[in-house]
Amino acid sequence: MASSLKDFGVRATSALILGIVVLGALFFAGVWGIAVVVAVVAVLASVEFFMMSRRERRMPHEMIALVAVAVMPLAAAGFGPTGLTAVVAALTISAFFWHVMIRQIRLMDTAVTVFGAVYIGFTLSHLVLICRLEDGVYLALATIFSVWANDIFAYLVGSALGKHRLAPTISPKKSWEGLVAGTVGTAGIWLLAGSVLDLPISLGALIGIGFVASLAAVIGDLAESRIKREAHVKDSGTLLPGHGGFLDRFDSFIMVAIVTYYALILAGVQ
Repeated sequence: MASSLKDFGVRATSALILGIVVLGALFFAGVWGIAVVVAVVAVLASVEFFMMSRRERRMPHEMIALVAVAVMPLAAAGFGPTGLTAVVAALTISAFFWHVMIRQIRLMDTAVTVFGAVYIGFTLSHLVLICRLEDGVYLALATIFSVWANDIFAYLVGSALGKHRLAPTISPKKSWEGLVAGTVGTAGIWLLAGSVLDLPISLGALIGIGFVASLAAVIGDLAESRIKREAHVKDSGTLLPGHGGFLDRFDSFIMVAIVTYYALILAGVQ
């Protein structure tokens, strides 16, 4: 138990520093501030992803992918979904042009190039799109806090009470008890946000957003764990004490950002 608390302390410190950066950008620079932060995080996480893919003997074109990843959140900030889609189109065209020109490149190399950029850059850029919605800064804040609540509730309850393994072959430490606790925490944040911010979203929709966001967080976490297992690495990187790499820290955000954006749109937020 003492070891778990120590690990949690290290994780919490790293998360606090990241949180200060993210929240500072959100409140002092709005959409463009969060776009710059997302661009930096997405590029660093993508570097880790492509390093792992090379362990699987893939040869992705990192330059094409990383340029696209860096531009995606900025395009989302300036031009919304249209700008983001345009960057994905340019990424796909550039990757296939590279595929045609270099005979040694195989289809899987091109696929990894496009997938890596979409998996990280495209999905995380939806946090920027959330900022562009009505009351977007507060919705982005609720999204961020919902992921933190999910992580904290799932970690504490899972460590203390977790008995039933959720996905033992992919992530042995995850439990159904942690999943339930994380879902309660995520839904609680959205209910609190709806009450405090007087959001034009029904009670049922708020609970639904919390539920799908929690599910997305787990899927994002498990997907990254599966990728690491295939690459035979424990962590995606070493830059963040207690978390490993940037992809380890933001794997939940990857899925939560895109799922929450469309859940908000379906709930009637414009």
